Formats: sequence, C-alpha cells, structure tokens
Amino acid sequence: MKIRILLVDDEKDFVETLAERLRTRGFHVTEALNGEEALEKLKEYNFDVTILDVQMPGMSGIEVLEAIKKLKPLTEVLMLTGHGTIETAIDGMKLGAFDFLIKPCDMNVLMEKINKAYERKSEHEERIQKAFVDKLSTSPMSIFEK
Repeated sequence: MKIRILLVDDEKDFVETLAERLRTRGFHVTEALNGEEALEKLKEYNFDVTILDVQMPGMSGIEVLEAIKKLKPLTEVLMLTGHGTIETAIDGMKLGAFDFLIKPCDMNVLMEKINKAYERKSEHEERIQKAFVDKLSTSPMSIFEK
C-alpha cells in the first residue's frame, strides 16, 4: 500500500517539485497551497502523513497542525520551514508534530522521516484495533454501547 501524503505549502513551485519527487518514489501525494485547502482535503480523505509548511498566509502551519490533530489525530505531521526557530519547533512538537525539518531538506532525510511517521501511525492504529477486538472478546454486547 502506498503511503498517502498531504503536502501543504504556499509556494506552488516548491509543492509541485516536491510532490513529483515523492510520487517517483512511490508515494500517493495530494497537494494543498494553504491551510484552509488542506483541512478541506483532510475532511474528505485519510492521509497517513502531512508535510506542512510553518509560515503561510492565512492560517499558519501551527494553526493548521492544531486543527489537523483535532480533525484526524492519527495523521502524523512533519513540519517543514525555511524560517525555523527553536520556539516554533517546540510549539509544533507540543501540539503533536512528528518532527520539524528545515528547508531545503535532504530528500533521503525526508524519506526516512516520512517512513518513520508512517510506522508510528500504523502502530497506533494496530493498538486501537487490538483494544477494540479485546473489548469485543471480553464483552460482545459492548458493540451496542454508546
């Protein structure tokens, strides 16, 4: 199964170039040019990993990260910026970002981070599924509880 990535950045040329580079490496990539567009796409589709620019007009990357974690808490988010500060990185990590990378990012490093983020998401999903199965096996009627 291909890893499903949402790539969010206000720099159109950057988005198109990085999306193509990721697609040639076997990822399924959806593009968004701002936070609002990204959140609309997240409502319609389940992504494994979001690569999110920190500084964008309108909603900032930190605001988008916060909304993503409320909307789809299992989606892992890699923050990407050309203007990184320690404070922004700390804020992002506190809000649930998987990692914080500085542009331009080495493609091998980005690939490694995407794969690790996907592994973490998969592990969370497996634990949730196991907990659900365990609950059903000990209390089959629990499926009817609210």
